Amino acid sequence: MPIKIVKTSNPKIQKFEGEEFLTQHQSLEFSNIDEAINAPLVAELFHFPFVKKVYVSLNFIAIERFDIVTWEEVENDIAEFIASAIERGIEVIKAAPNKPAPVTVYAESTPNPAVLKFVANKKLVENTVEFKSIDEARSAPLATALFHLPFVKSVFFDENFVSITKYDVADWNEVTLEVREFIRSYLAEGKPILEELQVQEAFGTAKDESIPEVLDDVSASIVSILDEYIKPAVAGDGGNIQFSSYNADTKEVQVILQGACSGCPSSTMTLKNGIESLLQEMLKDKVSRVIAING
Repeated sequence: MPIKIVKTSNPKIQKFEGEEFLTQHQSLEFSNIDEAINAPLVAELFHFPFVKKVYVSLNFIAIERFDIVTWEEVENDIAEFIASAIERGIEVIKAAPNKPAPVTVYAESTPNPAVLKFVANKKLVENTVEFKSIDEARSAPLATALFHLPFVKSVFFDENFVSITKYDVADWNEVTLEVREFIRSYLAEGKPILEELQVQEAFGTAKDESIPEVLDDVSASIVSILDEYIKPAVAGDGGNIQFSSYNADTKEVQVILQGACSGCPSSTMTLKNGIESLLQEMLKDKVSRVIAING
């Protein structure tokens, strides 16, 4: 990389500019070689006896000299040295290791009193998937670990949260902190959540297996309405809804409820006052009623 020599208003300081950034948005000052322990190229500059201070910022290195030389005597040598060092791969400033953001997990209540939603500050899965037993979870290490908690009945994963359905043997007030810390520690240790390929083969998470390959116009409209209007709302409540089928003769729609929606006491009201009325309003006489199947 060519280095341009630029004079400054201070006759003792000369700038050496590159055509590319030399640091990652840092502006640093070094007074001696000891301070340059994490700046390999800067440390080498201090081997020149006339170098008093070194300043590094974005695309330039500025050097303050002692009076034992003039810049006219050494500036070309310094420019060539910097260009050569960069070409040899010597770092101006060592890149700081990327520290992963601390993992946080918080619990949210859902309309289903048996289900609690645990939300993480990182992406967990690409596609929704639900496990009803430890046998189903053989390809999902986190779900398997959760099933070892005696009160866990089912586990549902969405993009950044896991909804857990419990048996009545435990009260959420007694076990929420335990579960939240368990999930947080698991994620912080970087352990696998899903063995994605095997889960796709077993559950078809790459796409909804319940949806036929070719949809009629009404079914396609129903899927579109569910995706746009319904799924975001039920995801906020820790659940999911999938289109199952549409009967053109009876005009009945079947949907599959997962996560917090499955077995929820308020799901019937949600179906009638929410999903069913919305589909009837948007599709007019094409829908008579919506039937839910718990996933």
